[in-house]
Amino acid sequence: MAHDPGFLEALDLDLDGAVSTAEGTRESHAGDYGTPERDERTPDAVVWPASTADVSAVLSACDERGVPVTPIAAATGLEGGATPVHGGVSLDLSRMDDVLDVRPGDFQVDVEPGVIGSAVDEAVGDHGLFFPPLPSSGDISTVGGMIATSASGMQTVKYGEVADWVLELEAVLPNGDVITAGSKAVKTSSGYNLRDLVVGSEGTLAVVTRATLRLAGIPEQRYGGRASFSTLEDATAAITDAITAGVDVATIELLDGTSATIANDYSGLDLPDGPTVFLEFHADHGVEEEVAFCRTIFETHDVESFEVARAGAGMAELLEARKELGVALEEWHPDLAPVQAGDVTVPISKYGDIVRFARNLGEEHDVPIACFGHAGDGNLHYSVLIDESDPEEYELGKELYGQIVERAIELGGTATGEHGVGLGKRKFLEREHGAETVALMRRVKRAFDPNDILNPGKLFPETIDGGRVDLGEDAEQDSPDRE
Repeated sequence: MAHDPGFLEALDLDLDGAVSTAEGTRESHAGDYGTPERDERTPDAVVWPASTADVSAVLSACDERGVPVTPIAAATGLEGGATPVHGGVSLDLSRMDDVLDVRPGDFQVDVEPGVIGSAVDEAVGDHGLFFPPLPSSGDISTVGGMIATSASGMQTVKYGEVADWVLELEAVLPNGDVITAGSKAVKTSSGYNLRDLVVGSEGTLAVVTRATLRLAGIPEQRYGGRASFSTLEDATAAITDAITAGVDVATIELLDGTSATIANDYSGLDLPDGPTVFLEFHADHGVEEEVAFCRTIFETHDVESFEVARAGAGMAELLEARKELGVALEEWHPDLAPVQAGDVTVPISKYGDIVRFARNLGEEHDVPIACFGHAGDGNLHYSVLIDESDPEEYELGKELYGQIVERAIELGGTATGEHGVGLGKRKFLEREHGAETVALMRRVKRAFDPNDILNPGKLFPETIDGGRVDLGEDAEQDSPDRE
């Protein structure tokens, strides 16, 4: 339903031109990278806050009027999390992009939410520091988006995910109140952990306006390269054994034969047309011993080649090709496109099972399914490649995509390892967590956002048919009209 955004012009915002109702601007905020065109929704207005005070003013005014607010910045999300499905205001945080303070003595940096991830490394690099958990999209996505989805990347196997490196957050609640969650101390046992509740909440509980991030020293030794196998079973077994044996690896990425072929075509590599594993090792000393340890384990699984040396241009080329694989999949075949970006994670002991399930499913239905991902932490990215112009094939692709998610949950895993729930994974939330747990999530949502204005339509399965979140029978009776 359309909302009158006229009240926004009267707000005392810091930035000229901070509010726009121009058709082209609104259309450019109708979704994010992962939003299918049919699911895009045009907001009634776009607002670019310049400060925490601006965010507070916008949220307070919208909350009073029951106007939905959908946070957005770089719009690189893959599950439609920044889609304004109920119109209202698109709150574009991309202008809040300052690195506020670097404290090398504490291994910390304060940033605004619109900062691009790679800019953090640029700001702290002269101090011999870096931000280890950057996702593969770190050079185009924002820290705020990473926090919203609890993102992770190729180095998660060694360093953990973004959530593990967030110390303190400043955030604005839907009613405009500003809170601080966490602290700048490296540990605390004081009170409820609201910081970790906000992290991964996909903009449904609060809008982050400042984050204190932990940093690490740049390792003195970096080695990298690749290994190839004749079968997918050998590759996944080698990865599982390396992780369970405790090999100290910073990156361990799997590409199946289809993915390797696509990477070759797009990036001009010379990978074998078979399962390939990209490897990177970080240490201040003794890295050669870890490489040798990994080689020994891989050799017990009939590795065909193992080429790892001090990281240089060749390793950078491999990692860049892996980062570009999502784009490569879309451009590989003129008649085939990914039905949706797959993102499941299972316990490492089950990694071979989920990869094998996906491959066999593709072979059974004669549908290409490319399997790749951050194998060291059990994360499988997959793309079911179908002809979108064929309605039957499209529905088959969606069915196969869902079967892989269901199998991952059966194996003790999750529907989404790093992309978030957004619009695309709502129907799996109760399947993964159970109805009672999801009901508790709804009560948390109500406590933060009783009027359901903040990123409504995301996470909860009951919003699939277009309704706002059902906040429950005990929701406030005098809350504003939500339609």
